[in-house]
Amino acid sequence: MTRLEQNAVAPLRRGHDIAVLHRPAAVTVVLADTQPAIRHGVRSVLERVDGISVVGEASTAAEVIAETARCRPDVLVVDVDTVGAGNCRLIEQIARGCPETGILVFSASDCDSTLIAAIRAGARGYLLKNADPDQIVRGIQAVAAGEVLIGRTLAARLGALLHPTSDHSPYPFPQLTGKEREVLDRIAAGRSNVAIAREFTLASKTISNRVSAIFAKLGVSDRAQAIVLARDAGLGR
Repeated sequence: MTRLEQNAVAPLRRGHDIAVLHRPAAVTVVLADTQPAIRHGVRSVLERVDGISVVGEASTAAEVIAETARCRPDVLVVDVDTVGAGNCRLIEQIARGCPETGILVFSASDCDSTLIAAIRAGARGYLLKNADPDQIVRGIQAVAAGEVLIGRTLAARLGALLHPTSDHSPYPFPQLTGKEREVLDRIAAGRSNVAIAREFTLASKTISNRVSAIFAKLGVSDRAQAIVLARDAGLGR
């Protein structure tokens, strides 16, 4: 071996000199649907996408629990019919037991009560089964990133659905905690996270987490939508 060749391989013999390149981890997904054809169709779409990996499937509520606990996926794509239409206690159970798993409902039902129940139970997204492949991929990526994504036809109705009209309601957003209500009021007043954190003497990260929780509970994807809802309800004045 020449001196040039020895110099070339020398770094490989010293572990501390080796630079290891890591690829970004793929978004892991569990598919839950009573219909094998639906699961196969969604899997086929996702298998053509770099950065997404289907790691499990389920067809019953019991299988959803088992596969989610086993795989700890980034995203659970679940049809509400799998957990019982109009009954989203399993979604709430998964959201509470596996908070690191984002839940994306993928359903043929555009029923208002089912949409609200799923979001309030902890789902971060809701897509109808007529969504195109790009929408499915974007939905999974958004939910994996901690964002909230609602199908366009549903999003237009969501604000009104979450806005109580009863005069007996003590607060227009009863799904929020007291601290979240205070933050929402400041958001509606146009204050930044930094300003809110300073007012409450809290870390900016704490306020950021609280704002994310508010967005999820309100079913909005950004600050502008939250401000519109809050101001319509009389906050921020």
